[in-house]
Amino acid sequence: MPALRALPVRLTLAERRELKRRARGHMTPHRDRVRARIVLEAAAGHANAAIVRRCGVCEDTVRKWRARFAVDGLHGLDDRPRSGRPPRFTPVQVAEIKALACQLPTQAGVPLSRWSSAELAQHAVEAGVVEAVSASTVRRWLRSDAIKPWQYRSWIFPRDPDFRTKAARVLDLYARIYDGKPLGGDEYVISSDEKTSIQARCRCHPTLPPGKARMMRVNHDYDRGGALAYLAAYDVHHARLFGRCEPSTGIEPFMALVEQVMTQEPYASATRVFWVVDNGSSHRGQAAIDRLTRRFPNAVMVHTPVHASWTNQIEVVFSVVQRKVVSPNDFTTLDQVEGRLVEFERRYNATARPFRWKFTTDDLDDLLTRIERHQQNNDLALAA
Repeated sequence: MPALRALPVRLTLAERRELKRRARGHMTPHRDRVRARIVLEAAAGHANAAIVRRCGVCEDTVRKWRARFAVDGLHGLDDRPRSGRPPRFTPVQVAEIKALACQLPTQAGVPLSRWSSAELAQHAVEAGVVEAVSASTVRRWLRSDAIKPWQYRSWIFPRDPDFRTKAARVLDLYARIYDGKPLGGDEYVISSDEKTSIQARCRCHPTLPPGKARMMRVNHDYDRGGALAYLAAYDVHHARLFGRCEPSTGIEPFMALVEQVMTQEPYASATRVFWVVDNGSSHRGQAAIDRLTRRFPNAVMVHTPVHASWTNQIEVVFSVVQRKVVSPNDFTTLDQVEGRLVEFERRYNATARPFRWKFTTDDLDDLLTRIERHQQNNDLALAA
């Protein structure tokens, strides 16, 4: 009986490029790399026996994938569908459990605030949707549609009637524009706010530094050493941070911060210095604007919209302070807290660069459009 001849393999340029990508890709599954190498070796004219030695597989494997590629091309290297075990659950049952996950538990008469996979499985059985189902099966179904009823996010609709106008004014200042005109070289933008209640927590046992396969360890128990407020002003375009510690917040501490900044150059002789602030009690409303202007005629206070302090860049600075200075909180006295903040300012100003603020007025308009559409959908749902 004559020996069977191996099927010839010829590659197009695109097929060769794709097979090389699969054979060399670090993220390619092992089975796909082996199949691609077999076909490439076959296309190079090697016999099956030589391919067996080069690829470290049996001859039946080489013959199988060589033949499949010769007949079906790249698609022949994919796994063929398997019959598998008959499904235990119908598509309708799966859809009903997914729909249940997209409802609040109270709507189904369950005294819970959020679903878990186990509770969904239990309720589906009690409601007669299925006879029995495991929590892992329910979790797999939900994962296929990225449904996570055990998670939640808080949100708030804009309450400020002039939200767009105020937010756009702040965003334009970050782009060095005010009232449609570019800012001059001697005009500056300062972002300012207060970080309240920074505590001095003296741990009852010393903090242990990290080591091999061990993270830093901080004792949970602590003695309270008081709290202070950190007031800061940040030059948006020059990445300069000015801060001071006070026993509490208020109009006088805030004006002391303004005095600290505005009596320094280049702000003292600047044409205009824009102060971006939120609507906190220390600098709220027209009274705060008038108070600032009387003290420093070249200062212009610009308020963010209500509930929109995320448009204030000083909040980004405060997040850096929280992560790099305050947490984990292990200070014996408030003097240590203040000293650490002062030293951090020096370090920060020596190396800091302006933030790459990417949220523009165009993004603001897109956001407000989505919010309006969401509000309309909610109104229609409630009306139905």
